[in-house]
Amino acid sequence: MDFNKVIESNKQNIKNIIRLITKEDNEDLEQEVYLKIWKNSDKYKEKGSIKSWISTITRNTSLDYLKSSYQKVFRTSTSEDNVISSIKDKKISPEEKIVNLERQKKIIDAINSLKPKFKEVIMICEINGYTYEDCAKKLNCPIGTVKSRIYNAKKELAEKLQDLL
Repeated sequence: MDFNKVIESNKQNIKNIIRLITKEDNEDLEQEVYLKIWKNSDKYKEKGSIKSWISTITRNTSLDYLKSSYQKVFRTSTSEDNVISSIKDKKISPEEKIVNLERQKKIIDAINSLKPKFKEVIMICEINGYTYEDCAKKLNCPIGTVKSRIYNAKKELAEKLQDLL
């Protein structure tokens, strides 16, 4: 494929498609189309016409450009109300602090009230972040046992902490 010949014979078609879709002359977009044609020239199968292949690349590139332009405009044109509502107050009220502390205490008490083998796997996996495999190695037991204990521990915790759920 002679790249220069292909571009020269399809240049006006590329410009027309870009203008038709984007409603503007856009040389940057033309360059992007030329680049895509050059990069993908090895993928062109001579089953159809090269003009339709190039038209498809131009059309898709133009549509992608419109999508990205829309997203940029949409993201930058937020109203003041949206901006204000998206700003969160980082201060926690004293009431919220008390509620959070009470919640934490209930969770800790519930974990401490578990059977030792359940408490152990919850502490290792859920609190300390170990994987089930690492927990099994640490406890010197099968991974299935770890999974079973975690399941049963979570089931008990869910019952004990039902009022928090």
